[in-house]
Amino acid sequence: MMSLLSAIAETLLWTFVGLIILYGALRLFDWITPTDYQGEIRRGNVAAAVLVGSFIVSLTAIIVAVIVT
Repeated sequence: MMSLLSAIAETLLWTFVGLIILYGALRLFDWITPTDYQGEIRRGNVAAAVLVGSFIVSLTAIIVAVIVT
């Protein structure tokens, strides 16, 4: 039972670490690029939404690969 709780705690910890890395990378992406992607998405710019979505998916794949290995 204790190993199950330990595994759950470790999973939650790594999830939290991954979310913090993803959030930081998104903020860095917003800071580096000259376009206000959040404003563009609010105005209905589909291309901006696709770009940010693909950035999130690719960065998530990298974070998962790093955490797993």
